[in-house]
Amino acid sequence: MSTTTLAVLVPLLPFLGAVAGLLLGRSAPGFVRPLAILPTLAAAVLAVTVAVRQGGGQPISTATELTPTGSVPIDLSLYIDGFAALVAVLVGVVATCVQLYSTAYLREDPRYPSYAALVSLFTSAMLLVVYSGDLMVLLVGWEVMGICSYFLVGHYWETEAARSASLKAFLVTKLGDVPFLIGLFALATDAGSFRITKILGTVAAGGLDHPTLIALLLLAGVAGKSAQFPLHTWLPDAMAGPTPVSALIHAATMVAAGVYFVARLLPVFAASAAALVVMAAMAAVTMVGSALAALAQDDIKRVLAYSTIGQLAYMTGALAVGDRGAAVFHLLSHGAFKALLFLGAGVIIHAAGTNSLAAMSRMDGLAKRIPDAFWTMTIALLALAAIPPFAGFFSKEAVLVAAEQTATGHSDLAPSAAGWLVLIAGVLTALLTAAYAARLWLMAFRGRGAAAPDHGKEPFAMTGVLWLLAIPSVAFGLAADSIADWFDGRALTPTLATSVLGTGAAVIGAMLTYALWQRANAKTAAGVGAAVAVPAAVAAAESAAETPEVAEVTHDHPAVPAGPAADPGKALLGPLHPHAADGFHLDAVYDRLFVRPVRGAAGLVRFLDREVVDTYVRGAGSGTRLLGGLVRRAQTGNVQSYLSALLAGAVVLAIATAVLANVNAGS
Repeated sequence: MSTTTLAVLVPLLPFLGAVAGLLLGRSAPGFVRPLAILPTLAAAVLAVTVAVRQGGGQPISTATELTPTGSVPIDLSLYIDGFAALVAVLVGVVATCVQLYSTAYLREDPRYPSYAALVSLFTSAMLLVVYSGDLMVLLVGWEVMGICSYFLVGHYWETEAARSASLKAFLVTKLGDVPFLIGLFALATDAGSFRITKILGTVAAGGLDHPTLIALLLLAGVAGKSAQFPLHTWLPDAMAGPTPVSALIHAATMVAAGVYFVARLLPVFAASAAALVVMAAMAAVTMVGSALAALAQDDIKRVLAYSTIGQLAYMTGALAVGDRGAAVFHLLSHGAFKALLFLGAGVIIHAAGTNSLAAMSRMDGLAKRIPDAFWTMTIALLALAAIPPFAGFFSKEAVLVAAEQTATGHSDLAPSAAGWLVLIAGVLTALLTAAYAARLWLMAFRGRGAAAPDHGKEPFAMTGVLWLLAIPSVAFGLAADSIADWFDGRALTPTLATSVLGTGAAVIGAMLTYALWQRANAKTAAGVGAAVAVPAAVAAAESAAETPEVAEVTHDHPAVPAGPAADPGKALLGPLHPHAADGFHLDAVYDRLFVRPVRGAAGLVRFLDREVVDTYVRGAGSGTRLLGGLVRRAQTGNVQSYLSALLAGAVVLAIATAVLANVNAGS
């Protein structure tokens, strides 16, 4: 079978699995799990086969005209280079792990059949984005992911949190998609084609008439899809969905799609120095802001959500300095350890009965109850904190090296200002990332108080997946030399200067957090009197958001002592803590700047429609009805009345004629 045929099957198989799952979900429930797992697993195997055959060599490109448009044609095309081949493997592997994990995590969920089908459709849409060689076909996958995220985030639709989060995710990403679509049409108009190969050829020949405008319009859509400032606010709230969905969205689909799109079309953005500086500024603000917010979150999933935003900003920063190899390297590395973090968090929530770190910090021995999650999450957090030799160290260092080379003038792919922005923000974020990673580990696994509940061993479908994802989280960074040729051939190995800066900042952040945690524990122990046992769900009420799934997937809520929690984040942030916990009030700002004015305008339109437009409509009807009533009064059916009215009219006409005749004679 040809490589092209195999590549077509990669997105097609999950799509067929989704259709079959939706059709057979109720009539044949026994087929739901096989239809969820097997097509996705087969797609992952085929993606690996395609990657091996492509081998980082010449891109595989084929196309056939989908439909004539009369102007810019739309082609059904494939374009598989080293980037696409490896990202497709990541999507297939993570999606398979999520489907396997979900069979145990949501085993009691009555809506599991529709959930599994939507996950398969989500996977198919992302694979279409990865392999597509035509921007309009890519847009189809882009938008299908948006609607799938709406349904999956709103899985627990009975709760207000899930309904609001799904609607917010849909609207915010659509807000970015409007300029994105305009940018696509402008780009295709300048290039005369939606084909990626032809667009890149046009850019190389200097054929873009409006490179800055096009790049900024496209960047708006990327900011929405990849949750970058200022359109990032939907992602933390999206934690209202099931945890496996969070793993899929954050690690290998949706939010990765924006970064992948920029990497795919980086020459378009590189054609405008102004666009690169804007991208660098966006990445820098997003990095630092999200890391500060992560330090203040109590919900374990919201910590990881803000972490995703920051790590995506690293990738965006690498693209802003013109190094898409470093960006995609970090995307692949991050996909492995972030999927592991979310799925590990699901095991913790499943066992502890809460998503609140404050509640977990009052439990003793949680790490012993879930040893698989403890060890694998420790690996993933070390990778997140970029501690050598874990995968995150190598991929994050590749970003810092690219920024350092641009800042010092050793690379002319981007302005030096972009390099300095990304480098300074990247080093600061490395410190903050290690701090919130250490905080999460300490509060989740080193709690002190009542013994954590013992519900026995977690299902193998959940724990086995964790160990599978732990392998690339540890070893993928060691492949930096070998996969460089799959990208642009630029070295992805760290340098001494950036290694000292990045690792030093991470070590300082982790040690400072540990010291503050020790001090917070001492103060908490000194200030606690008689502890009163309350349900964990009550103790977790101070959490920023007790997600709807807690009551759905956990065991009976255990009893934990109430009281203050040892939280080093409060000491690290000081007076900034309440503002960071609320996402720096961006939702409130957007509410005042956009939501309220739009609602006010909608209220005005409703008033004008009801009180002005409808008044004319009602008036026309009322006038006709009134006139009809007057005419109806004259229609009495009495012949004498009609003759009297006729005679009276004749007399009036005669008198009027005589008067007019006299007037005319006198004049």
